[in-house]
Amino acid sequence: MSRSIVLKTAVPGPRSVALAARRQNAVPRGIAHSTPVFAERAEGALVTDVDGNTFIDFAGGIGTLNVGHANPDVVRAASEQLQKLTHACFSVAPYEGYVAVAEKLNQMAPGAFPKKTMLANSGAEAVENAVKIARSFTGREAVVVFDHAFHGRTLLTMSMTSKVRPYKFGFGPFAPEVYRLPYPYAYRGPFPDAAAYEAAVEEFFFTQVAAEKVACLVLELVLGEGGFAVAPPEAVSFLARLCKARGILLVVDEVQTGFGRTGRMFACEHYGVEPDLLTMAKSLGGGLPISAVTGRAEVMDHAPVGGLGGTYAGNPVACAAALAALEFMEKRRLPERAAEIGRRVEERFRCLYDRFAFIGDARGLGAMRALELVVDRESKEPDKERTNRVVRKAYENGLILISAGTHGNVIRTLMPLVITDEQLQEGLEVLEHALA
Repeated sequence: MSRSIVLKTAVPGPRSVALAARRQNAVPRGIAHSTPVFAERAEGALVTDVDGNTFIDFAGGIGTLNVGHANPDVVRAASEQLQKLTHACFSVAPYEGYVAVAEKLNQMAPGAFPKKTMLANSGAEAVENAVKIARSFTGREAVVVFDHAFHGRTLLTMSMTSKVRPYKFGFGPFAPEVYRLPYPYAYRGPFPDAAAYEAAVEEFFFTQVAAEKVACLVLELVLGEGGFAVAPPEAVSFLARLCKARGILLVVDEVQTGFGRTGRMFACEHYGVEPDLLTMAKSLGGGLPISAVTGRAEVMDHAPVGGLGGTYAGNPVACAAALAALEFMEKRRLPERAAEIGRRVEERFRCLYDRFAFIGDARGLGAMRALELVVDRESKEPDKERTNRVVRKAYENGLILISAGTHGNVIRTLMPLVITDEQLQEGLEVLEHALA
Protein backbone atom coordinates (compact mmCIF):
# COMPACT_ATOMS: atom_id res chain seq x y z
CA MET A 1 0.00 0.00 0.00
CA SER A 2 1.14 3.54 -0.75
CA ARG A 3 -0.45 6.97 -0.47
CA SER A 4 0.23 10.71 -0.83
CA ILE A 5 -0.51 13.42 1.69
CA VAL A 6 -3.60 14.74 -0.14
CA LEU A 7 -6.12 12.20 -1.39
CA LYS A 8 -6.96 12.24 -5.10
CA THR A 9 -10.55 11.11 -4.51
CA ALA A 10 -13.24 12.92 -2.56
CA VAL A 11 -13.86 11.51 0.91
CA PRO A 12 -16.25 9.85 1.43
CA GLY A 13 -16.37 8.21 -1.99
CA PRO A 14 -19.50 6.89 -3.73
CA ARG A 15 -19.27 3.34 -2.37
CA SER A 16 -18.86 4.61 1.19
CA VAL A 17 -21.83 6.95 0.67
CA ALA A 18 -23.93 4.04 -0.56
CA LEU A 19 -22.91 1.89 2.39
CA ALA A 20 -23.71 4.75 4.77
CA ALA A 21 -27.29 4.78 3.42
CA ARG A 22 -27.56 1.02 3.98
CA ARG A 23 -26.09 1.43 7.46
CA GLN A 24 -28.68 4.08 8.32
CA ASN A 25 -31.49 1.72 7.39
CA ALA A 26 -30.07 -1.36 9.10
CA VAL A 27 -27.98 -0.24 12.11
CA PRO A 28 -29.18 1.77 15.15
CA ARG A 29 -28.10 5.43 15.19
CA GLY A 30 -26.75 4.95 18.72
CA ILE A 31 -23.69 3.18 17.28
CA ALA A 32 -21.32 6.00 16.34
CA HIS A 33 -18.38 6.13 13.94
CA SER A 34 -15.56 8.66 13.70
CA THR A 35 -15.07 8.65 9.93
CA PRO A 36 -17.64 8.38 7.11
CA VAL A 37 -15.59 5.85 5.12
CA PHE A 38 -15.99 2.08 5.07
CA ALA A 39 -12.82 0.03 5.43
CA GLU A 40 -12.23 -2.81 2.99
CA ARG A 41 -8.72 -3.98 3.86
CA ALA A 42 -5.76 -2.94 5.95
CA GLU A 43 -2.10 -3.75 6.48
CA GLY A 44 0.29 -2.53 9.15
CA ALA A 45 -0.66 1.09 9.83
CA LEU A 46 -2.57 1.66 6.58
CA VAL A 47 -6.30 1.26 5.91
CA THR A 48 -7.88 1.22 2.45
CA ASP A 49 -11.57 2.01 2.05
CA VAL A 50 -14.10 0.59 -0.41
CA ASP A 51 -13.37 3.46 -2.84
CA GLY A 52 -9.64 2.73 -2.95
CA ASN A 53 -8.53 5.60 -0.70
CA THR A 54 -5.66 4.67 1.62
CA PHE A 55 -5.37 6.25 5.06
CA ILE A 56 -2.67 6.36 7.69
CA ASP A 57 -4.26 4.99 10.85
CA PHE A 58 -3.70 6.92 14.08
CA ALA A 59 -6.67 5.16 15.76
CA GLY A 60 -5.69 1.49 15.55
CA GLY A 61 -9.21 0.25 16.18
CA ILE A 62 -9.12 2.28 19.44
CA GLY A 63 -5.84 0.74 20.48
CA THR A 64 -6.51 -2.88 19.49
CA LEU A 65 -3.86 -3.13 16.79
CA ASN A 66 -0.49 -2.52 18.42
CA VAL A 67 0.90 -5.37 16.28
CA GLY A 68 -0.64 -3.83 13.14
CA HIS A 69 -3.54 -4.60 10.84
CA ALA A 70 -3.56 -8.13 9.41
CA ASN A 71 -0.35 -9.00 11.20
CA PRO A 72 0.99 -12.01 9.26
CA ASP A 73 1.89 -13.98 12.40
CA VAL A 74 -1.57 -13.43 13.89
CA VAL A 75 -3.33 -14.24 10.62
CA ARG A 76 -1.33 -17.45 10.23
CA ALA A 77 -1.99 -18.62 13.79
CA ALA A 78 -5.70 -17.84 13.64
CA SER A 79 -6.08 -19.49 10.22
CA GLU A 80 -4.37 -22.68 11.37
CA GLN A 81 -6.51 -22.80 14.50
CA LEU A 82 -9.72 -22.28 12.48
CA GLN A 83 -9.01 -25.53 10.66
CA LYS A 84 -8.53 -27.50 13.88
CA LEU A 85 -10.95 -26.23 16.53
CA THR A 86 -13.22 -23.24 16.03
CA HIS A 87 -15.02 -23.43 19.35
CA ALA A 88 -15.69 -25.85 22.18
CA CYS A 89 -16.36 -23.64 25.24
CA PHE A 90 -13.60 -23.96 27.81
CA SER A 91 -16.21 -24.69 30.49
CA VAL A 92 -17.32 -27.77 28.54
CA ALA A 93 -14.23 -29.24 26.89
CA PRO A 94 -11.06 -27.31 27.75
CA TYR A 95 -8.17 -26.90 25.30
CA GLU A 96 -4.49 -26.01 25.48
CA GLY A 97 -4.69 -22.52 23.94
CA TYR A 98 -6.59 -21.06 26.91
CA VAL A 99 -4.07 -22.52 29.35
CA ALA A 100 -1.13 -21.30 27.25
CA VAL A 101 -2.46 -17.72 27.16
CA ALA A 102 -3.02 -17.80 30.93
CA GLU A 103 0.52 -19.09 31.50
CA LYS A 104 1.96 -16.38 29.27
CA LEU A 105 0.06 -13.55 30.96
CA ASN A 106 0.95 -14.88 34.42
CA GLN A 107 4.59 -14.68 33.38
CA MET A 108 4.33 -11.23 31.75
CA ALA A 109 2.20 -9.37 34.30
CA PRO A 110 4.07 -7.37 36.98
CA GLY A 111 4.31 -8.89 40.44
CA ALA A 112 6.75 -11.23 42.16
CA PHE A 113 4.01 -13.54 43.43
CA PRO A 114 2.01 -16.52 42.11
CA LYS A 115 -0.61 -15.43 39.59
CA LYS A 116 -3.58 -16.90 37.76
CA THR A 117 -5.53 -15.67 34.72
CA MET A 118 -9.09 -15.94 33.46
CA LEU A 119 -10.11 -15.02 29.92
CA ALA A 120 -13.15 -13.16 28.63
CA ASN A 121 -14.21 -11.38 25.43
CA SER A 122 -14.00 -7.62 26.01
CA GLY A 123 -12.49 -4.97 28.23
CA ALA A 124 -15.81 -4.42 29.97
CA GLU A 125 -16.08 -8.14 30.74
CA ALA A 126 -12.56 -8.13 32.17
CA VAL A 127 -13.34 -5.18 34.46
CA GLU A 128 -16.66 -6.65 35.54
CA ASN A 129 -15.04 -9.98 36.39
CA ALA A 130 -12.29 -8.22 38.32
CA VAL A 131 -14.95 -6.56 40.47
CA LYS A 132 -16.72 -9.90 40.99
CA ILE A 133 -13.47 -11.53 42.05
CA ALA A 134 -12.60 -8.66 44.39
CA ARG A 135 -16.02 -8.78 46.03
CA SER A 136 -15.77 -12.53 46.46
CA PHE A 137 -12.30 -12.35 48.01
CA THR A 138 -12.90 -9.41 50.36
CA GLY A 139 -16.53 -10.01 51.26
CA ARG A 140 -17.07 -6.30 50.64
CA GLU A 141 -19.44 -4.68 48.16
CA ALA A 142 -18.25 -1.13 47.36
CA VAL A 143 -16.18 -0.19 44.29
CA VAL A 144 -14.17 3.03 44.06
CA VAL A 145 -13.49 4.54 40.63
CA PHE A 146 -12.45 7.98 39.35
CA ASP A 147 -13.76 11.04 37.56
CA HIS A 148 -13.12 10.88 33.77
CA ALA A 149 -12.88 7.08 33.92
CA PHE A 150 -14.12 4.77 31.18
CA HIS A 151 -14.49 1.09 32.02
CA GLY A 152 -17.15 -0.18 29.60
CA ARG A 153 -20.80 -0.22 28.58
CA THR A 154 -22.35 -3.07 30.59
CA LEU A 155 -24.58 -2.04 33.50
CA LEU A 156 -21.80 -2.27 36.09
CA THR A 157 -18.99 -0.87 33.95
CA MET A 158 -21.28 1.88 32.61
CA SER A 159 -22.00 2.75 36.25
CA MET A 160 -18.24 2.87 36.83
CA THR A 161 -17.71 5.09 33.77
CA SER A 162 -17.66 8.82 34.45
CA LYS A 163 -18.62 10.38 31.11
CA VAL A 164 -22.39 10.92 31.03
CA ARG A 165 -22.93 11.69 27.34
CA PRO A 166 -23.16 9.52 25.36
CA TYR A 167 -22.34 6.52 27.55
CA LYS A 168 -24.83 6.87 30.42
CA PHE A 169 -27.48 9.39 29.41
CA GLY A 170 -30.93 7.79 29.48
CA PHE A 171 -29.63 4.35 30.47
CA GLY A 172 -30.18 4.47 34.25
CA PRO A 173 -30.79 3.48 36.96
CA PHE A 174 -27.22 2.37 37.53
CA ALA A 175 -25.58 -0.32 39.63
CA PRO A 176 -25.27 0.56 43.32
CA GLU A 177 -22.19 0.78 45.53
CA VAL A 178 -20.03 2.61 42.99
CA TYR A 179 -18.19 5.61 44.45
CA ARG A 180 -16.09 8.17 42.60
CA LEU A 181 -12.85 9.90 43.56
CA PRO A 182 -11.35 12.88 41.70
CA TYR A 183 -8.70 11.78 39.20
CA PRO A 184 -5.27 13.38 39.70
CA TYR A 185 -5.67 15.26 36.39
CA ALA A 186 -2.77 17.73 36.38
CA TYR A 187 -4.18 20.05 33.68
CA ARG A 188 -7.67 20.38 35.15
CA GLY A 189 -7.27 19.16 38.71
CA PRO A 190 -8.37 21.40 41.60
CA PHE A 191 -5.49 20.26 43.81
CA PRO A 192 -2.44 22.54 44.10
CA ASP A 193 -0.12 19.78 45.34
CA ALA A 194 0.11 16.12 46.34
CA ALA A 195 -0.73 16.86 49.97
CA ALA A 196 -4.04 18.49 49.00
CA TYR A 197 -4.95 15.50 46.85
CA GLU A 198 -4.12 13.03 49.61
CA ALA A 199 -6.22 15.01 52.09
CA ALA A 200 -9.19 14.94 49.69
CA VAL A 201 -8.88 11.16 49.32
CA GLU A 202 -8.71 10.66 53.08
CA GLU A 203 -11.81 12.84 53.52
CA PHE A 204 -13.61 10.76 50.87
CA PHE A 205 -13.52 7.73 53.16
CA PHE A 206 -15.26 9.77 55.87
CA THR A 207 -17.90 11.38 53.69
CA GLN A 208 -18.63 8.90 50.87
CA VAL A 209 -17.89 5.30 51.84
CA ALA A 210 -16.10 3.58 54.72
CA ALA A 211 -12.81 2.00 53.67
CA GLU A 212 -13.71 -1.29 55.36
CA LYS A 213 -16.68 -1.61 52.96
CA VAL A 214 -14.58 -1.16 49.79
CA ALA A 215 -13.72 -4.29 47.81
CA CYS A 216 -11.50 -2.64 45.22
CA LEU A 217 -10.22 0.58 43.75
CA VAL A 218 -10.13 0.54 39.93
CA LEU A 219 -7.58 2.87 38.34
CA GLU A 220 -6.49 3.82 34.83
CA LEU A 221 -2.87 5.00 35.03
CA VAL A 222 -3.45 6.90 31.79
CA LEU A 223 -7.06 7.84 31.16
CA GLY A 224 -8.34 6.28 27.94
CA GLU A 225 -11.66 7.73 26.85
CA GLY A 226 -11.19 10.34 29.58
CA GLY A 227 -8.50 12.13 27.58
CA PHE A 228 -5.06 10.53 28.08
CA ALA A 229 -4.30 12.37 31.31
CA VAL A 230 -1.34 10.67 33.00
CA ALA A 231 -1.60 9.93 36.72
CA PRO A 232 1.29 11.51 38.66
CA PRO A 233 3.61 8.90 40.25
CA GLU A 234 3.21 10.37 43.74
CA ALA A 235 -0.59 10.05 43.54
CA VAL A 236 -0.37 6.45 42.33
CA SER A 237 2.08 5.54 45.11
CA PHE A 238 -0.22 7.08 47.68
CA LEU A 239 -3.27 5.21 46.35
CA ALA A 240 -1.36 1.91 46.30
CA ARG A 241 -0.22 2.39 49.90
CA LEU A 242 -3.73 3.33 50.98
CA CYS A 243 -5.21 0.21 49.38
CA LYS A 244 -2.67 -2.06 51.04
CA ALA A 245 -3.16 -0.46 54.45
CA ARG A 246 -6.95 -0.75 54.33
CA GLY A 247 -7.38 -4.15 52.74
CA ILE A 248 -8.67 -2.76 49.44
CA LEU A 249 -7.68 -4.63 46.30
CA LEU A 250 -5.96 -2.44 43.69
CA VAL A 251 -7.29 -3.15 40.19
CA VAL A 252 -5.30 -1.50 37.39
CA ASP A 253 -7.29 -1.19 34.16
CA GLU A 254 -4.76 -1.66 31.33
CA VAL A 255 -7.33 -2.32 28.61
CA GLN A 256 -5.99 0.59 26.53
CA THR A 257 -2.54 1.12 28.07
CA GLY A 258 -1.42 -2.50 27.92
CA PHE A 259 0.82 -4.44 25.54
CA GLY A 260 3.51 -1.90 24.81
CA ARG A 261 1.44 1.22 24.19
CA THR A 262 3.11 3.36 26.87
CA GLY A 263 6.69 2.26 26.23
CA ARG A 264 6.52 -0.66 28.68
CA MET A 265 4.54 -3.86 28.29
CA PHE A 266 2.20 -2.51 30.97
CA ALA A 267 1.84 1.06 32.19
CA CYS A 268 2.10 0.00 35.83
CA GLU A 269 5.75 -0.87 35.17
CA HIS A 270 6.46 2.88 34.91
CA TYR A 271 5.14 3.27 38.45
CA GLY A 272 6.64 0.25 40.16
CA VAL A 273 3.12 -0.85 41.07
CA GLU A 274 2.17 -4.53 41.34
CA PRO A 275 -1.64 -4.57 41.18
CA ASP A 276 -3.69 -7.25 42.90
CA LEU A 277 -5.71 -7.58 39.70
CA LEU A 278 -4.81 -6.44 36.18
CA THR A 279 -7.43 -6.13 33.43
CA MET A 280 -6.41 -6.43 29.76
CA ALA A 281 -8.07 -6.53 26.33
CA LYS A 282 -7.73 -4.60 23.04
CA SER A 283 -4.26 -5.39 21.61
CA LEU A 284 -4.07 -8.72 23.44
CA GLY A 285 -5.78 -10.45 20.51
CA GLY A 286 -4.02 -8.68 17.65
CA GLY A 287 -7.45 -7.66 16.33
CA LEU A 288 -9.52 -10.60 17.60
CA PRO A 289 -11.84 -10.26 20.63
CA ILE A 290 -10.23 -11.53 23.82
CA SER A 291 -9.63 -10.07 27.27
CA ALA A 292 -8.14 -11.20 30.55
CA VAL A 293 -7.95 -10.70 34.29
CA THR A 294 -4.60 -11.63 35.82
CA GLY A 295 -4.13 -11.47 39.55
CA ARG A 296 -2.78 -12.87 42.75
CA ALA A 297 -3.44 -16.60 42.79
CA GLU A 298 -5.15 -16.60 46.18
CA VAL A 299 -7.48 -13.80 45.04
CA MET A 300 -8.28 -15.36 41.66
CA ASP A 301 -8.98 -18.75 43.29
CA HIS A 302 -11.54 -17.41 45.74
CA ALA A 303 -14.52 -17.39 43.36
CA PRO A 304 -16.47 -20.68 43.54
CA VAL A 305 -16.28 -23.30 40.79
CA GLY A 306 -18.63 -22.19 38.01
CA GLY A 307 -18.66 -18.59 39.25
CA LEU A 308 -16.44 -17.39 36.42
CA GLY A 309 -16.63 -18.06 32.68
CA GLY A 310 -18.70 -17.44 29.58
CA THR A 311 -19.65 -19.25 26.40
CA TYR A 312 -17.10 -17.58 24.13
CA ALA A 313 -14.59 -16.64 26.84
CA GLY A 314 -11.11 -17.61 25.67
CA ASN A 315 -12.28 -18.82 22.25
CA PRO A 316 -9.57 -21.08 20.73
CA VAL A 317 -9.12 -18.93 17.61
CA ALA A 318 -8.75 -15.78 19.73
CA CYS A 319 -6.30 -17.62 22.00
CA ALA A 320 -4.15 -18.63 19.02
CA ALA A 321 -4.17 -15.03 17.80
CA ALA A 322 -3.25 -13.76 21.27
CA LEU A 323 -0.30 -16.12 21.60
CA ALA A 324 1.00 -15.03 18.20
CA ALA A 325 0.48 -11.36 19.05
CA LEU A 326 2.28 -11.66 22.39
CA GLU A 327 5.20 -13.46 20.79
CA PHE A 328 5.40 -10.80 18.07
CA MET A 329 5.41 -8.01 20.68
CA GLU A 330 8.35 -9.58 22.47
CA LYS A 331 10.25 -10.60 19.36
CA ARG A 332 9.88 -7.20 17.72
CA ARG A 333 10.36 -5.33 21.04
CA LEU A 334 7.22 -3.27 20.54
CA PRO A 335 7.41 -1.51 23.91
CA GLU A 336 10.78 -0.06 22.89
CA ARG A 337 9.33 0.95 19.53
CA ALA A 338 6.43 2.64 21.35
CA ALA A 339 8.89 4.62 23.44
CA GLU A 340 10.64 5.82 20.28
CA ILE A 341 7.32 6.73 18.61
CA GLY A 342 6.35 8.55 21.78
CA ARG A 343 9.55 10.63 21.76
CA ARG A 344 8.94 11.67 18.15
CA VAL A 345 5.29 12.54 18.74
CA GLU A 346 6.08 14.37 21.98
CA GLU A 347 8.65 16.53 20.20
CA ARG A 348 6.22 17.33 17.38
CA PHE A 349 3.42 18.07 19.84
CA ARG A 350 5.64 20.54 21.70
CA CYS A 351 6.08 22.41 18.41
CA LEU A 352 2.33 22.30 17.79
CA TYR A 353 1.71 23.65 21.29
CA ASP A 354 4.02 26.57 20.56
CA ARG A 355 2.35 27.24 17.21
CA PHE A 356 -1.35 26.96 18.09
CA ALA A 357 -2.75 28.93 21.04
CA PHE A 358 -5.86 26.74 21.10
CA ILE A 359 -3.82 23.74 22.26
CA GLY A 360 -4.17 23.88 26.02
CA ASP A 361 -2.12 20.81 26.86
CA ALA A 362 0.10 18.27 25.09
CA ARG A 363 0.63 15.13 27.15
CA GLY A 364 0.94 11.38 27.25
CA LEU A 365 3.10 8.39 28.03
CA GLY A 366 5.03 6.49 25.38
CA ALA A 367 3.02 6.26 22.16
CA MET A 368 -0.18 7.17 24.00
CA ARG A 369 -0.20 10.91 23.23
CA ALA A 370 -2.86 13.61 23.15
CA LEU A 371 -3.61 17.26 22.45
CA GLU A 372 -6.32 18.99 24.48
CA LEU A 373 -7.99 21.79 22.50
CA VAL A 374 -9.43 24.81 24.30
CA VAL A 375 -11.07 28.10 23.37
CA ASP A 376 -8.20 29.87 25.12
CA ARG A 377 -5.47 28.82 27.51
CA GLU A 378 -6.54 31.14 30.30
CA SER A 379 -10.10 29.85 30.68
CA LYS A 380 -9.30 26.28 29.54
CA GLU A 381 -12.82 26.09 28.12
CA PRO A 382 -13.04 22.85 26.11
CA ASP A 383 -13.35 23.30 22.34
CA LYS A 384 -15.20 20.24 21.09
CA GLU A 385 -16.31 21.96 17.88
CA ARG A 386 -12.74 22.67 16.77
CA THR A 387 -11.72 19.14 17.74
CA ASN A 388 -14.41 17.68 15.47
CA ARG A 389 -13.25 19.94 12.63
CA VAL A 390 -9.66 18.74 13.03
CA VAL A 391 -10.76 15.09 12.92
CA ARG A 392 -12.76 15.82 9.76
CA LYS A 393 -9.93 17.69 8.05
CA ALA A 394 -7.58 14.86 8.94
CA TYR A 395 -9.60 12.11 7.28
CA GLU A 396 -10.26 14.35 4.27
CA ASN A 397 -6.48 14.38 3.83
CA GLY A 398 -5.85 10.72 4.53
CA LEU A 399 -5.38 10.39 8.31
CA ILE A 400 -7.75 8.50 10.61
CA LEU A 401 -7.97 10.24 13.99
CA ILE A 402 -10.26 9.84 16.97
CA SER A 403 -11.12 12.22 19.76
CA ALA A 404 -11.45 11.60 23.49
CA GLY A 405 -12.00 13.45 26.74
CA THR A 406 -15.00 13.96 28.98
CA HIS A 407 -15.78 17.10 26.97
CA GLY A 408 -14.83 15.61 23.59
CA ASN A 409 -11.99 18.10 23.11
CA VAL A 410 -8.95 15.82 23.09
CA ILE A 411 -7.21 14.37 20.03
CA ARG A 412 -5.51 11.06 20.85
CA THR A 413 -3.01 8.95 18.97
CA LEU A 414 -3.18 5.14 18.96
CA MET A 415 -1.26 4.32 15.81
CA PRO A 416 -0.18 0.68 15.36
CA LEU A 417 3.31 0.31 16.80
CA VAL A 418 4.52 -1.23 13.53
CA ILE A 419 4.03 2.13 11.77
CA THR A 420 7.07 3.11 9.71
CA ASP A 421 9.00 6.31 10.39
CA GLU A 422 7.83 7.68 7.03
CA GLN A 423 4.17 6.94 7.77
CA LEU A 424 4.47 8.47 11.23
CA GLN A 425 6.06 11.62 9.83
CA GLU A 426 3.43 11.95 7.12
CA GLY A 427 0.61 11.39 9.60
CA LEU A 428 1.96 14.12 11.86
CA GLU A 429 2.17 16.47 8.88
CA VAL A 430 -1.47 15.80 8.03
CA LEU A 431 -2.41 16.42 11.66
CA GLU A 432 -0.57 19.74 11.68
CA HIS A 433 -2.27 20.68 8.39
CA ALA A 434 -5.65 19.84 9.95
CA LEU A 435 -4.92 21.94 13.03
CA ALA A 436 -4.00 24.86 10.81
